[in-house]
Amino acid sequence: MKTREDILNVDVHQIDMLVFDFDGVMTDNRVLVDECGIESVFVSRADGMGINMLKEAGFECMILSTEQNAVVGKRAEKLKINVIQGVGNKKEVLRRYVESRGMNLENILYVGNDINDLEAMQIVGISVVPSDAYEIVKKEADVVLETRGGYGVVRELAEYLTADSAKGE
Repeated sequence: MKTREDILNVDVHQIDMLVFDFDGVMTDNRVLVDECGIESVFVSRADGMGINMLKEAGFECMILSTEQNAVVGKRAEKLKINVIQGVGNKKEVLRRYVESRGMNLENILYVGNDINDLEAMQIVGISVVPSDAYEIVKKEADVVLETRGGYGVVRELAEYLTADSAKGE
């Protein structure tokens, strides 16, 4: 398994798109349900800045989520990134999406945290997980970040991937 420092050795010019799971990556994997059944989650503003950093550096970003919930769509809308939600088979949906865009799966970086992300992680070029991902998923990942889900995973990744552009290189 690679460490988070290995992400610095990735040729960022080979990454066509970053794909993020939502729950457990952009959230801490918890949900608040009120007495009316309305669900809410906490997200990190640091991740919003991370998405902006990635987009400014020329990376395309999207959310791919098993959940079918308005909060996922609203977050993607606010971040101005694509979202596909209510996905039963992330591997097949990702494969079709990437092919429809004329991209190569080897040039996709996927960030997930749970077993429903494993198959998608296995078909992409780079798989990344938060530090609190489930152990079975960590073992399959190319890179394990220092940050826990919901606490700036995207921002940490953005800092690594945009390090050269921040230095003016």
